Amino acid sequence: MRRDAAIRSAPHGGSVGDVRQAAPITLSDQEFHEIRVVIKELTGISMSDTKRHLICRRLAARLQATNVSTFREYMHYLKKRDPKEIDAFSNAVTTNLTSFFRERHHFDFLVKTIIPEIIAKKGASNKRLRIWSAGCSTGEEPYSIAITLKESFQDLALWDAKILCTDLDSDVLKTCRAGAYSEQRVEKIPDRLRRRWFGSEHAQTDAQVRVGPQLQTMTVFKQLNLMNDWPMKGRFDVIFCRNVIIYFDKPTQRVLIDRFADILEDGGYLILGHSESLYNVSDRFSLLGQTVYRKEI
Repeated sequence: MRRDAAIRSAPHGGSVGDVRQAAPITLSDQEFHEIRVVIKELTGISMSDTKRHLICRRLAARLQATNVSTFREYMHYLKKRDPKEIDAFSNAVTTNLTSFFRERHHFDFLVKTIIPEIIAKKGASNKRLRIWSAGCSTGEEPYSIAITLKESFQDLALWDAKILCTDLDSDVLKTCRAGAYSEQRVEKIPDRLRRRWFGSEHAQTDAQVRVGPQLQTMTVFKQLNLMNDWPMKGRFDVIFCRNVIIYFDKPTQRVLIDRFADILEDGGYLILGHSESLYNVSDRFSLLGQTVYRKEI
């Protein structure tokens, strides 16, 4: 979860009894509207009226970091298009919530249906496997995919198998690349899998473990804004894009899903989050159940 920072200040000089808590920072209707427009422009995310307090809290730290006192001043600062501040702004307004093997039925489907199908389709001649974790957050999803492949794909070593892991948030990608997690984050993983794929010898502290190098060699982490150009070459067999499109409006969803269809293999799979649907979004996929979709051939 993201830790939100609040701006605090105290007047210089005077006795202890003279120190006052600074007035809470406020976000006017016009400022919130302007911020929502910029968020949509930069990230594709549509912020509802209910997110006003959340945005106010999350951007408070950016006002402090840029040494401005109001949101209007900050918006003027942001319009200078400083790449570092654009990146920090995008990180602040995005939400990252994930866990290892979240929505377990998707990984069961990967084992029981997708992997056998890919082996039957490609095994004789084209041993290339590409999976994209779009919106990978802190990395639990792609590492769960890697573990699933290692555990269930007997001839995986003979395949050119890679998992592309992308996210807009540059901060969470640092965690992805490090592959280091607290004991609490991995406590629900079965002991057998923890012993096999997480090495205590790589722990930074007694309360932290690190994914093994055999998983990290399968994963490639890149910062990517889904609203911008995609530099990837070649098509994907499976795309995991879970709990991402829920933050977009319908027109944005339609454009994104159409782009996913274009970059998927014929018959490839698109896996969404539990509260997401392609109803009234795209007719290029068929629903197989439990938010698993297959690209129409």
